[in-house]
Amino acid sequence: MSTDYDGPILEIDNLSISFFTRLREIPAVMDFSCSVQPGEAMGLVGESGCGKSTVALGVMQDLGVNGRIVGGTIKFKGRDLNTMSSEELRKIRGRDIAMIYQEPMASLNPAMKIGKQLMEVPMIHEGVSEEEAYKRALEVVTDVRLPDPERMLKSFPHQLSGGQQQRIVIAMALMSKPSLLILDEPTTALDVTVEAAVVKLVKDLGKKYGTSMLFISHNLGLVLETCDRLCVMYSGEAVETGSIQDVFDKMQHPYTQALFRSIPLPGADKNARPLIAIPGNFPLPHERPPGCNFGPRCGYFEEGRCNAKDIPMFDVAGDDRHATRCIKFEEIDWDAPPVAAGGQINTEPGDVVLKIDNLKKYYEVAASALFGGDKKVVKANETLSFEARESETLAIVGESGCGKSTLAKVLMGLETATDGTILIDNREVQSTEIQARETNTVSNVQMVFQNPFDTLNPSMTVGRQIIRALEIFGVGDTEEERHERMLKLLDLVKLPRAFADRMPRQLSGGQKQRVGIARAFAGEAKIVVADEPVSALDVSVQAAVTDLLMEIQRENKTTLLFISHDLSIVRYLSDRVMVMYLGHVVELGTTDEVFSPPYHPYTEALLSAVPIADTSVEKEHIVLEGDIPSAMNPPKGCPFQTRCRWKDRVAGGLCEKEVPPIRTSSTGHQIKCHLSEDVLSEMTPVIKIAAE
Repeated sequence: MSTDYDGPILEIDNLSISFFTRLREIPAVMDFSCSVQPGEAMGLVGESGCGKSTVALGVMQDLGVNGRIVGGTIKFKGRDLNTMSSEELRKIRGRDIAMIYQEPMASLNPAMKIGKQLMEVPMIHEGVSEEEAYKRALEVVTDVRLPDPERMLKSFPHQLSGGQQQRIVIAMALMSKPSLLILDEPTTALDVTVEAAVVKLVKDLGKKYGTSMLFISHNLGLVLETCDRLCVMYSGEAVETGSIQDVFDKMQHPYTQALFRSIPLPGADKNARPLIAIPGNFPLPHERPPGCNFGPRCGYFEEGRCNAKDIPMFDVAGDDRHATRCIKFEEIDWDAPPVAAGGQINTEPGDVVLKIDNLKKYYEVAASALFGGDKKVVKANETLSFEARESETLAIVGESGCGKSTLAKVLMGLETATDGTILIDNREVQSTEIQARETNTVSNVQMVFQNPFDTLNPSMTVGRQIIRALEIFGVGDTEEERHERMLKLLDLVKLPRAFADRMPRQLSGGQKQRVGIARAFAGEAKIVVADEPVSALDVSVQAAVTDLLMEIQRENKTTLLFISHDLSIVRYLSDRVMVMYLGHVVELGTTDEVFSPPYHPYTEALLSAVPIADTSVEKEHIVLEGDIPSAMNPPKGCPFQTRCRWKDRVAGGLCEKEVPPIRTSSTGHQIKCHLSEDVLSEMTPVIKIAAE
């Protein structure tokens, strides 16, 4: 790696990229500029479709058959990548510029051992010997903190967990010590505690190797924790760029301000300070408005001025390379409080509508699918007991594999329980499959799924799908009544009535999720299980869908079971929180109890792992060692003992021998832990908001 170049590592100047179809040219990125200095981490933030990944592919010169750079330059260490031959580009890619993709398996060869894949990089790019390559592979696998590096090098990709695969991909990118590392949403597929470890890792390795980084994400909290500077994109353009401190605390573009107002930060309250969703929808590339792209959705829009001509970037005086694409940035009062809808009246929780007692769900799995052998038991849910009341939001939190979705399936009747009872309206349903349940039990418990794309029938109009649900639940006596009720449901989820005739493919992700919600409420459900209902949606759409769920809940007095791993949304939304780990409920209490000490050690680590997009928040960083154990082979004793940092405070190795008892405080706050009251009382808050 040559060190004779001292200017910016990456310099993008007025870049425009278009994709060409038979019908038209679709501009994906327009007039985009940004530079990355040596050793600097630059965050590229924006919602899906804004052009972030297109910029990264432009840097990699990998735009496919239809993509073309139609203006501007991309310089790497002073040399224009556009003018290089494919031979020169091949030398640079993978050696000087490396990219880490969102989906780790897309970068790994499933038929080749990890060690071989890693060794290939320096052998091909630098012609080093096999011994040297092996030594280097061992070093980077140790660097990315994988257990037993030698065994890792002998494994195939499918033998590793998602978090381990992503670490291998990072190791592969670092094998040739690149000058520039591009990370495209590298942690979206990972659990929060694994994400926290990977992010810290990327940051440390960046410092160790002096690598410059371009970090693409839609998560502002993650960018705050990893980057020095950021660039906010909207609809193909950079709208604001500057240091993290300047953009977070002194934002100068209405879109940046709107983004921050639509994410739940500590202190947001669903009743007193609701989130503010951005009105309208993201423009399609060939339907962009004249002038400012954000104009039609902006509260400061001025007719004849904001839409008169293309708007350039303006420098913000007095800040560190801070610029904004807003013609009115010096006139806007950025400190004025947001004009929000008035605070909502909080409905008091009513009677218990759902009671679960000692619920167990075990799955039997053959030891080896090919050769039979002893059956193994997967304990997906272990003696769960809790209740939920009318109008209450109970959040169920935990990482993948903790049993959240299994619990939802048993509730819905898609699975039956192994043991224990589920009472819905005083009727036992734990062993009744959905086909055998009475219609009103089915309509009483409905589900909103994580991925709105998978839940709609692609060949049926939106209106027909909702009417179908009404028919099944026996709502309305005539076709006309059902049609009228369907239109009212569209009003309820704030979709135009004209959408009744649209096909699902004509809807955006947020609109599809609204149809899913309309369908779930078609039979006036008493209990709605929302399984990560907003995690597949953009930040600004999340706020709208979240508020919508709560509004309908208030009107219908629904009980909402909100399954999520995003603790910031949980804190904002829920009345009570249940934390699960490997099938066990490890903590259960009101939101305030769960978010303040004493915590269960796992809750403490979860809170520490959540990225928060607020510079005034101080967090204690707790990185959990090791991966989540398998439910087929859970640890003995306390399920969390293999990763717990408080374990040595319990005498006599009790954590490794016995499942802890549930300890309940006078207010009903439950923690399943062997730690004594004295030790629990020593815990300090993980998240502190600095005094103004």
